[in-house]
Amino acid sequence: QVQVVESGGGLVQAGGSLRLSCAASGSDFSINAMNWYRQAPGKQRELVATITSDGRITYADSVKGRFTISRENANNTVYLQMNSLKPGDTAVYYCRVTTKGYLYWGQGTQVTVSS
Repeated sequence: QVQVVESGGGLVQAGGSLRLSCAASGSDFSINAMNWYRQAPGKQRELVATITSDGRITYADSVKGRFTISRENANNTVYLQMNSLKPGDTAVYYCRVTTKGYLYWGQGTQVTVSS
């Protein structure tokens, strides 16, 4: 079993920055990939960014050039640096961890961007 805990959300004005963190913990697991998703009220959950165990990174078009995903392999932590935030980025942000055959989700952290 793997526990996934996000932190770092909050309220920020448009144009501001936030850094989200996601820590995975447990026993005897090997991470294949870590993702950030987000879900705005009334909308489907969408993939924001991915980083794989071999360092491949992808972003949703809506956040390219503004968000940066990074990872500390030693402590199974992934970060999402969010710059130039827009009101449209307001959502609950979720971290997902993929191991061999299993998916684990965090509880989510709220990001609110005011105009």
